[in-house]
Amino acid sequence: MKHSDTQNTHQNPVFNIRRDILICFLLVASTLLAYWDVGTFDFVRYDDTDYVTMNPHVQAGITLESTAWAFTSVHASNWHPLTWLSHMLDIHIWGMNPGGHHLSNLLFHAANTLLLFLVFNRMTRCMWQSSVVAALFALHPLHVESVAWVSERKDVLSTFFWVLTMHCHVSYAKSPRFRTYVPMLLFFVLGLMAKPMLVTLPFVLILMDYWPLNRNARFPLSKLILEKLPLFAFAGLSSVVTFIVQQHGGAVNSLASYPLSVRIANALVSYASYIGKMIWPVRLAALYPHPGMPSLWQIVGAGILITGICWVVIRNRKKHPYLPVGWLWYLGTLVPVTGLVQVGLQSMADRYTYVPLIGLFVIGAWGISDFLARFPRRNFIFFILALVVFPMLMMITCVQSGHWRNSIALFGHALDVTNDNYVAHNNMGSALAAKGHLDNAIRHFAAAIQIRPWQARPFNNLGAALMLKGENEKALRFFEKALEIHPDFEDALKNLKIVRKKLEAEMLSDGIGSADRKNP
Repeated sequence: MKHSDTQNTHQNPVFNIRRDILICFLLVASTLLAYWDVGTFDFVRYDDTDYVTMNPHVQAGITLESTAWAFTSVHASNWHPLTWLSHMLDIHIWGMNPGGHHLSNLLFHAANTLLLFLVFNRMTRCMWQSSVVAALFALHPLHVESVAWVSERKDVLSTFFWVLTMHCHVSYAKSPRFRTYVPMLLFFVLGLMAKPMLVTLPFVLILMDYWPLNRNARFPLSKLILEKLPLFAFAGLSSVVTFIVQQHGGAVNSLASYPLSVRIANALVSYASYIGKMIWPVRLAALYPHPGMPSLWQIVGAGILITGICWVVIRNRKKHPYLPVGWLWYLGTLVPVTGLVQVGLQSMADRYTYVPLIGLFVIGAWGISDFLARFPRRNFIFFILALVVFPMLMMITCVQSGHWRNSIALFGHALDVTNDNYVAHNNMGSALAAKGHLDNAIRHFAAAIQIRPWQARPFNNLGAALMLKGENEKALRFFEKALEIHPDFEDALKNLKIVRKKLEAEMLSDGIGSADRKNP
């Protein structure tokens, strides 16, 4: 099952079409089966409030005003107008039914799976390897976060345009004309407008020119780069806009928070950790707290692993050209989210692997194929491996997606598999408070304060929970502490005014009661 062997033992085109249709059906069916219950999931208190449930512009649906807002807003520290428009369209289709919004994510994921199979099959004429790449993409548990989280619509939507851009690039490679170039550029720009993660796609297209398109044998590297200059220009513009928007929104942390040495070490460890989670996908969480500087053994171990893989890839690059392509795909597409420019509180995130793991899946599919080529019953062995691996991935994915069914399940699981998770404690407290479980909520807010006592939000949330319990004097102290940390914290300012009015009313009531007792 080598690359030169297309495995098309039946040259009948009708048979090949039927076979491809069957594979497409199996890919879609297995994807839907793995995520069969997302239609029953609720919104979660983790960005879904910003993106849908408390966003009046999105809830207005697609109107002239909301469309203008989508293209001009930097809400949630992002500029991604197509993502906003897709959420607005969901409102027209599903209303505020969370199951419908989840199903939209799932449909995009299924479409991405099909497109990935069709593009790789078109490029390589290796049907089995292409189907393995698509199946791993569809069913791997690391991709649950991108599918089962409504707010990650930007992931599945931008990848839809990513794969369409790849498809158009294949057409351009076969017929390099203006009319085949324009669709490629258009889909690329649309993808950037859904999520700026596509800034690395021009580099991936150059990798595709090397393998499997083999354009480097006909054109010099300078020409292959030159023809992609418009894509690089849009990628550069998107990078600048994204950095400015996220810095303006306070999402980008300064070097004082995480020094450059910490960021480099975390990036190296993250590269190795993603590989580990790809092979053994357990203890997956919605957020992995940033640990600061990783331990020495983690840094050394990650360095040895990455260096070793690089050595193997370089050594075998001519015999197996998919190795450098897959490996550089993985390394390169993760660069924007390695934490070198630290955004948020996480050290890594499952959703960051949605596109990068495709590179490793390519290495796995073609590598296993080449390895099994030496065995006489290779097709049978390949079938048995698929029969074991893919149902197992489906089951793990089904279980992992279940953790996203509501906020309490999501953050409860995150607290089970991570340590010192400030965000999980704070958001779990908010979810419990919304359900009326105030005592448990207070415990989680207190835990969040203990982990990060310099953050204002859990102080405000704890004060709000105490206010709901009628403990207004205690609540007042926590609101004041929140404003001491963050003087312009709008929620804390509002809550402080409310609790002061409550205390004034209590004092007035106590005064009236005392007068009544003196003058029966």
